[in-house]
Amino acid sequence: MSAILKVSHVTRRFAGLVAVNDVSFTLGKGEILGVIGPNGAGKTTLVSLISGTLSPSEGDIFFEGSSIARLPAFRRARLGIGRTFQIMRPFPGLSVLDNVAVGALFGHGAGESELAKAREKALAQLDFVGLGKFAAQRAEELGGPNRKRLELAKALAMQPKVLLCDEVMAGLNLVEIDEVIEVLRKIRKSGISILVIEHVIKAIKSLSDRLVVLHHGDKIADGPTDAVLSNSEVIEAYLGRRRS
Repeated sequence: MSAILKVSHVTRRFAGLVAVNDVSFTLGKGEILGVIGPNGAGKTTLVSLISGTLSPSEGDIFFEGSSIARLPAFRRARLGIGRTFQIMRPFPGLSVLDNVAVGALFGHGAGESELAKAREKALAQLDFVGLGKFAAQRAEELGGPNRKRLELAKALAMQPKVLLCDEVMAGLNLVEIDEVIEVLRKIRKSGISILVIEHVIKAIKSLSDRLVVLHHGDKIADGPTDAVLSNSEVIEAYLGRRRS
């Protein structure tokens, strides 16, 4: 499987704190890669380094063979890197439809220049994630589970080649988790490569082709999902000693 994304010896420091330490891995075309680790392991920092809201202190990041480590976030988005955010902040005062239309206006390939066409694309993404009936509603009125779907729709409207998902299942019940898993599988079938950060082990095991595990900013495992989840170092660091 050829790599669409490559993270090469990336380190990020915040003053004296090393949040991500010499981390390397690849994401293959059409692959779902899970990234797990305890709170504070550096997972969201890693996604921010890939998406461009943070720059690495050391190392490099390659997208489709070209270095993107010094590109601003909007340039990376237009190349085809989309992301969801762990803290959901819909654009206040805008409808659900227009929240998603923003992604269509500013995403991959310089986006859509006409608002009417952007809204048409946005509605297609809302239907895709199951939010079509809420298109006219103000986005801030959505409940938590639907805000998660809105995050996905906003990212998908940017026409990404790689989708970075930061805990899109956090706070959901088991039925809602299953629904999001199916949406992510549909996204992969559409040809988009996915990197997903998640604490819900059921979801990670069901979705991921491979896992990368972070602990205190270090990568401690990288490999097939079942092999990584049975790794004794991973069990101790992430799942807890009681399960080892």
